[in-house]
Amino acid sequence: MESLPLWLLVLVFVAGAAVVWIAGIQLSKTTDVLDSRLHLGSALGGLVVLAVATNLPEIAITVSAGLSGSIEVAAGNILGGIALQTVVIAVLDAFGKRGKDVKPITYRAASLTLVLEAVVVVAVLAVVIAGSQLPPDLVVARLTPDVVLIAVIWVIGLFLVQRASKGLPWHESGHAPDASPHAAGHRTRKPDTEPMSTRKAVVVFAVSALATLVAGVVLERAGDAASSQIGLSGVLFGATVLALATSLPEISTGLQAVKQGDDNLAVSDIFGGNAFLPVLFLVATVLSGKAVLPQANASDVYLTALAALLTLVYAVGLVFRPQRRIIGMGVDSFVVVVMYLVGVAGLVAISLA
Repeated sequence: MESLPLWLLVLVFVAGAAVVWIAGIQLSKTTDVLDSRLHLGSALGGLVVLAVATNLPEIAITVSAGLSGSIEVAAGNILGGIALQTVVIAVLDAFGKRGKDVKPITYRAASLTLVLEAVVVVAVLAVVIAGSQLPPDLVVARLTPDVVLIAVIWVIGLFLVQRASKGLPWHESGHAPDASPHAAGHRTRKPDTEPMSTRKAVVVFAVSALATLVAGVVLERAGDAASSQIGLSGVLFGATVLALATSLPEISTGLQAVKQGDDNLAVSDIFGGNAFLPVLFLVATVLSGKAVLPQANASDVYLTALAALLTLVYAVGLVFRPQRRIIGMGVDSFVVVVMYLVGVAGLVAISLA
């Protein structure tokens, strides 16, 4: 695609983003059906299936970058994606439900289970930072200890969240008063007038997944070529434009969930996806045969720290449940947006240094 003109690359990128948006909506709908028909449960249905499905663009980009050796783009997309997908909660807060008496999303969705999910995200990101300091030759059987530990923490986190969703030894099982009545990670979408058959759901899910994978590769190739032509660094492009495009499934599914009253689910899907994204470093390591995290540059470590900070802001918001709104969003969401914009400015400074 390097030989294509810039305007055509932009057109291809926008088309790929549109496919990702539409396919993301279909993935959400069919995941609901499969979760209900196959009795996958809250952890598998909400945190695994949808987390993997909505992150198919990142999976496609990681596989493509790993095979081509463009580890910089993969790392920037994954780590930048976590930071930007955390900002998606602010988007859901501002545009999901509007009205004079509507409280912020962290007030409506507050529960200790969501706080636990946020802690898992921060734990995974801490291992990412630690792994960046390991020697690059610490590779055994195309694996490194840091990516294995990330995968282990993710699996343990799923187990803990599943246990927490069944009840915690706290008052009201850890659910805050006046919060959204739905349990985190549990899908409670209103049934359609004509329910989709299981066979049709499987077919639509498979087609949507394939479309998302192909669109993800197109986004990575067209975006990489366009960023090279305009002189934008791979890290900065992956952390901003590419991360925004690949976050479209989370935005589409999240807006649907919030509008239907599943505030807990919307936040849970974001945290679940963010905890899953670093697991893709294991895929990149296996495909490339190289230690990915020790090759992380200053920008990658910076983005990881930024993502952890944004996650902690929402963890605090879920505990304190602010009711004040600023520019149509909760105080915590406003702080997250400001921190992200300042963080991007810092990323630009690092890229230009």
